[in-house]
Amino acid sequence: MILYSFRRCPYAMRARMALLVSGQRVALREIVLRDKPAEMLALSPKGTVPVLLLPDGGVIDQSLDIMHWALARHDPEGWLAQEDAELIAANDGPFKHHLDRYKYASRHGSDPLVHRCAALVYLGLLEQRLGISEYLCGTSRSLTDIAIFPFVRQFAATDPIWFADEPLPRLRAWLDGHVASDLFNRAMIRNAPWKAGDAPLFLG
Repeated sequence: MILYSFRRCPYAMRARMALLVSGQRVALREIVLRDKPAEMLALSPKGTVPVLLLPDGGVIDQSLDIMHWALARHDPEGWLAQEDAELIAANDGPFKHHLDRYKYASRHGSDPLVHRCAALVYLGLLEQRLGISEYLCGTSRSLTDIAIFPFVRQFAATDPIWFADEPLPRLRAWLDGHVASDLFNRAMIRNAPWKAGDAPLFLG
């Protein structure tokens, strides 16, 4: 299997983490977004990562679909049993909309503080959930946590000093735990951009 990925993309992060926890052996091809390889575009013309090429020639080019595919084959931590599709959809939809217009305000011509405030509504919901249990769906990490956490990490990193003062102590502890995890560190190993003819580098 071959995975086209970009290290800092939150969609690619969650796909890599699911592939790793599932124990799938995947050749990792790190791309440069401004110079996408023709091999990737031939598989998925939309040009976004991640893109997973399967042994049978099939292609999966949506991160959640990659997560489900991997975990359907091996799910040692029971991630699929703790999936909150509605919470993930709220992350991928409204929260991501506001995150982009907060982090990349000049690109979108937006007022970053308006969108930061709107995004806090969702983060407040996560804070409430984490007041009930250590993770978003129970006592252990799950697909829900891993699908959402890279985007919360991106939000927090936009203005870390401000974020550290917000009344979100459980969310910060949850975020710090994921960032410090061995799984995340394995998913975030730096690799040089792939080019045709390179020897394969395997995920993890």
